[in-house]
Amino acid sequence: MASSGFQADVKALQKVLSSRHLIYQHQHNKQMSCPAMAQLLSNTLYYKRFFPYYAFNVLGGLDSEGKGCVFTYDAVGSYERVGYSAQGSGATLITPFLDNQLKSPSPLLLPAKDAVTPLSEAEAVDLVKTCFSSATERDIYTGDSVEIIILNANGVRRESEQLRKD
Repeated sequence: MASSGFQADVKALQKVLSSRHLIYQHQHNKQMSCPAMAQLLSNTLYYKRFFPYYAFNVLGGLDSEGKGCVFTYDAVGSYERVGYSAQGSGATLITPFLDNQLKSPSPLLLPAKDAVTPLSEAEAVDLVKTCFSSATERDIYTGDSVEIIILNANGVRRESEQLRKD
């Protein structure tokens, strides 16, 4: 889960989700699936809708078929499964770039393409680095580095990239 917003609320939300995930593990003797975690996050955010967490979240993982899944949220728990997403101050810069790179040019072109363009792992990591590098140049609130977490059949790997070099 990646979150933007007020960091105290983000940490409180992560603490609640972590404890609920631990309870789930003890009751069911298995890890929670990504779609189940997506629903849990939505319910948790909706429960606090009258005094919401100031946290905007993106949840990513693997579904039951082993395919990647991405869920994007607003502050009160409304969520949607999407091909890609961005949250935070740089989202207005990153989302149009991702639309340009990953979506078909026009819905009127035949044959129609609804899906996101498939990328290799290396291409996806390079695209994320490019997105954040360009957002960092225009948005002062985007941080000095980005941590990229890669999920694949071999497990979980982390990469870090310095964004500001001045």
